[in-house]
Amino acid sequence: MKKHLLSLSLALLATAAFAQHSDKETQEDIARHRAMAAAHEGAAKCLASGKKEDVCMAELQAACKGLAIGKYCGMRHGH
Repeated sequence: MKKHLLSLSLALLATAAFAQHSDKETQEDIARHRAMAAAHEGAAKCLASGKKEDVCMAELQAACKGLAIGKYCGMRHGH
């Protein structure tokens, strides 16, 4: 029962924290996602042009600097 109450309490706290996400923060998140999408579209165009993957990844990393965590600009997949 205590675990159930703890889980419920944590869920309520998370909901409250999410509800406090301001409109300004939401707009900043939207802008950040659009910038990441543009950087990934640029990487796709780079690869489609025939450039080597390491060149395109370097361009992606430069375009994403400060936008996302990690060197893959918020996305990671296997090749």
